[in-house]
Amino acid sequence: MDPTEDFLRGELAEKQTSIAAQASVVGELKANDAAKELIDATVEALNALKAEKASIERRLQAVVLGNGGKDNGSGFVNKDDFRQAVVNTLERRLFYIPSFKIYGGVAGLYDYGPPGCAVKSNVLAFWRQHFVLEENMLEVDCPCVTPEVVLKASGHVDKFTDLMVKDEKTRTCYRADHLLKDFCKDRLEKDLGIDPEKAAELKHVLAVLDDLSADELGTKIREYGITAPDAKNPLSAPYPFNLMFQTSIGPSGLIPGYLRPETAQGIFVNFKDLYYYNGNKLPFAAAQIGQAFRNEISPRQGLLRVREFTLAEIEHFVDPDDKLHPKFSDVANLEFLMFPRDVQTSGQSARRMHLGEAVSRGIINNETLGYFIGRVYLFLVCLGVDKERLRFRQHLANEMAHYAADCWDAEIECSYGWIECVGIADRSAYDLHAHTDESGVPLVAYEKFAKPREVEVIVTVYKLE
Repeated sequence: MDPTEDFLRGELAEKQTSIAAQASVVGELKANDAAKELIDATVEALNALKAEKASIERRLQAVVLGNGGKDNGSGFVNKDDFRQAVVNTLERRLFYIPSFKIYGGVAGLYDYGPPGCAVKSNVLAFWRQHFVLEENMLEVDCPCVTPEVVLKASGHVDKFTDLMVKDEKTRTCYRADHLLKDFCKDRLEKDLGIDPEKAAELKHVLAVLDDLSADELGTKIREYGITAPDAKNPLSAPYPFNLMFQTSIGPSGLIPGYLRPETAQGIFVNFKDLYYYNGNKLPFAAAQIGQAFRNEISPRQGLLRVREFTLAEIEHFVDPDDKLHPKFSDVANLEFLMFPRDVQTSGQSARRMHLGEAVSRGIINNETLGYFIGRVYLFLVCLGVDKERLRFRQHLANEMAHYAADCWDAEIECSYGWIECVGIADRSAYDLHAHTDESGVPLVAYEKFAKPREVEVIVTVYKLE
């Protein structure tokens, strides 16, 4: 079994102490004009310790950079070099290229070339087969341009934000959490001799990063002396920035709107018609594939963080008092890496767990949520994702979206670290309640009882004389 990062850091610290002690012995022997043979033997022992330290550093570097700690004598795999080679190959073979390249391009916008389109089409076709057809879902296709009233009701106008900081001199904008994340990862990867306690602190910051408030982020940025990456200037305090692209609908410009940040709202506002189409029965699911738009603060990491992208979303509507799923037993025995929030905050690593156990212990909120986590796992594995580099991470309390009761991300480990590729959330009835209140149209389902029920209702009537 490969040694863990913590073990190697401890071993490295011990070796550094031994080297310092041995160097001190060598110095004393030389100062006292000891016999040459004794000095040579002591120096040889010192060099052996340094060689052992170098070996530990290579193994630690390999662990930190995701190479599993394997030291094959040729050093470690450089993630950055490997990633750049892959990116160059993909662009050269026209899988994807920066949009509007002849005009210098725009960050966060990309075009798919012929092979990229073929891969994308195959993935979406398999997604339809695996989810829409297998689960007998209702597919819809809704507009990208969305009136402001819809996104105001859903909470996106007020709450769909990221925390941003500005270079106080150049006014260049950066995502605050990304700067803190990059600083912590850079220290852990490059400063191999870092004090184990400091390393543990940085790893804890990374574990709870998404749970930090604006004030907490600002405090950490100041504490670590983080400056603007480009000009090294001081940074402003973090503040919220809305990620939606604003527009106006019609020539008068009187109807404000946005490019949709997700496809889900088109499904929610059509709930009444979809419920009728399904024979006024629950549960049912609706699916949509389409473009979404997010005005990212600092797009980077190639296709991982862009301003326009294709989403494939499902909304499964179920009785809130009965979230059992008839097919949960089909996935209950699946075992894979899970990263519950209590494990994250305690600084531990993700652990393998059976899906049925996670639901029965209340780690996953309910069977329906658990069923779709299992289906997503099977989908990704069938696509070819390495099981050992796939985990499901539960959102921390402050990290969860404004609409979520419980939320898990399917994350894949790549050269950038663990990256979210799918979000699975129990949105409860947040969206339907919100649109009912704003539109005045009841987006509700009715339960038909086996036997009639009588309910006493007391009504107060005021009589004016």
